[in-house]
Amino acid sequence: MNTMSPAGDAKAMVAMAEKAQADLKSIRTEIGRQIFGQEDVVERTLVAILAGGHALLVGVPGLAKTRLVETLGTVLGLAERRVQFTPDLMPADIIGSEVMDQAADGKRSFRFIKGPVFAQLLMADEINRASPRTQSALLQAMQEYHVTVAGERHDLPRPFHVLATQNPLEQEGTYPLPEAQLDRFLLQVDVKYPEVDAERRILIETTGTGTTSVAAVVDAARLQAMQTLVRGMPVPETVVDAILKLVRSARPDTADKETAGQISWGPGPRAGQALMLCARARALYDGRLAPSVDDVRALAEPVLQHRMALTFAARADGLTVRDVIARLVKAVG
Repeated sequence: MNTMSPAGDAKAMVAMAEKAQADLKSIRTEIGRQIFGQEDVVERTLVAILAGGHALLVGVPGLAKTRLVETLGTVLGLAERRVQFTPDLMPADIIGSEVMDQAADGKRSFRFIKGPVFAQLLMADEINRASPRTQSALLQAMQEYHVTVAGERHDLPRPFHVLATQNPLEQEGTYPLPEAQLDRFLLQVDVKYPEVDAERRILIETTGTGTTSVAAVVDAARLQAMQTLVRGMPVPETVVDAILKLVRSARPDTADKETAGQISWGPGPRAGQALMLCARARALYDGRLAPSVDDVRALAEPVLQHRMALTFAARADGLTVRDVIARLVKAVG
């Protein structure tokens, strides 16, 4: 029987939050030894992981996306794997396949060889270069946290996170992810060019003879405890109302007349769930015990931009999804 009082529960949560915040500070420091600048990218990627989800990193080559994933795997104590997606990549190359073994007595049996998806942190590099069939195999695993081969279920290790990358420039020979599959990603993280000071540091520190390594700060069990803490954080009614107002204002059937004429389809309930989880994770990341409406505003673009599409008329007028989201965010109280 649990005899802990509400005050005791609150004190325990505060203590857990303070420990998590100290761990996150050490994690940021350790990542900063390898990733120069890109604070927003690091923040949003860690927010997605703390919220227990997957992230889609969109940026041109050479912006340290691969290094970020490798660094996160080491610092968070996760088993990390990387798959380079190509048009000839098959589902079995990701999830694994069965092979036939023959014993000394001639008896034959099938044995399952696990693919790279059996990792805790998987980098799907240039995911839009693989065929839709291969994309679906990965995205099904992302949603269900298991794969089925020859009728037998194989559970993925936990925690399990996918950080997929896309190059926004080269579209020839690619297979754009369908809307239903994009919705599986908690956040779309835009990786932009570094600021001048960060780029100066890159030039100086990456062209010499020395190398910098990072060390593990937490392990998988500690990360899962932090993810559980995020789900237990209280959310004020004002934040819930702001999320509902924002998500519903981005749908053609519940938006105002101006927005309804610009959106062909909008975010579903999963977008609201993503905002709830990510707002809590961002609050913890910033050292707060509860999210605020400012967290909703800050996360609106990465949560919504891959869950919306504009009409042809809106695109012809030069509008972008980011323009529409920015206007909707201003209306959130």
